[in-house]
Amino acid sequence: MKENDLIKAVGFFEGLPIEADDSFVDSRTPIQPLEPHDILVKVKAVSINPVDTKLRQKAKKAEYLTILGFDAVGEVVEVGSRASAFKVGDRVFYAGTTKRAGSNQEYQRVDERIAALAPDSLSDASAAALPLTSLTAYELLFEKFGLIPEENANQGKTILVINGAGGVGSILTQLAKWAGMTVYATASQAKFDWLKDHGVDHPLNYHEDLKVELNKIGIETIDYAAVLFDVQPYFELLTELITPFGHLGTIVEFEKTLDIRRLKNKSISFDWEYMFTKTDTDYQIESQGKILAKIAGLIDQGELTTTLWKTYDSGINANNLRKATAEVESGHTQGKIVISGAFNGN
Repeated sequence: MKENDLIKAVGFFEGLPIEADDSFVDSRTPIQPLEPHDILVKVKAVSINPVDTKLRQKAKKAEYLTILGFDAVGEVVEVGSRASAFKVGDRVFYAGTTKRAGSNQEYQRVDERIAALAPDSLSDASAAALPLTSLTAYELLFEKFGLIPEENANQGKTILVINGAGGVGSILTQLAKWAGMTVYATASQAKFDWLKDHGVDHPLNYHEDLKVELNKIGIETIDYAAVLFDVQPYFELLTELITPFGHLGTIVEFEKTLDIRRLKNKSISFDWEYMFTKTDTDYQIESQGKILAKIAGLIDQGELTTTLWKTYDSGINANNLRKATAEVESGHTQGKIVISGAFNGN
């Protein structure tokens, strides 16, 4: 393709409520030139993440189209001058970066170091559900918590996952189980089967008192806690539950101050995980491509399964993006929602 050729894209000019007709619009945007390590990908499926909603809602009115999207599966159609990991025709998946236009466009330029070959055993939609959440879960477990990223290498260790049926939770519980941990996770009772299908040994009803729920099954302490929700309502209890030298990790911002002095006497580590830190700061970005290659291998070996919950398969356009985003914003989903097919807007 030639520089400045117009391609189809879905974006917005202002952060409006999702119910607004122009919260997303079908448009066209110029294609950008490849940098040396880039690949150009023809996008075939994308998924919706909470970060899409947060960035849209914060966006000020602008003259230029904002294009989000932080998960994609697609076909490589061009490679940069120093790109060597992929060839034209390869099917790849990736989570992208906040520093560039996202995957809600017909063709996307991506640094090859943050991409991997998509799992052979999954459809485009099933694979598109995985990149951002898999990177988040893997980095939290194995880079921040310091667990060993090998099958059954962490036997005897326990983890509690708050919001286990969400996008990150649904892959984190599987990775923890694969790595040998005993996995406890919260969700509504209606989602217990989903939890069990995604690596959870003991589902816990988040509508009930968490300490009571744990006591029912004889659990008084846990080694690790991954809070994939506002940590504040759980903080005091978790400081009691987590064992000495354990870890408390979260991925969600909170508004009030936490008194982390409560962690001191048990030497509990507090771990932040933000998947875009590496690409925002150009820090070991190649590790994300390697992680996704590991995830793809575990999927194809049958060790992990997709977290896809629902697909809009009539094409990637503003209407489908509005509907899928509204579902994510409702907070009543489980796993991931994906939009697949051709870009068929204006």
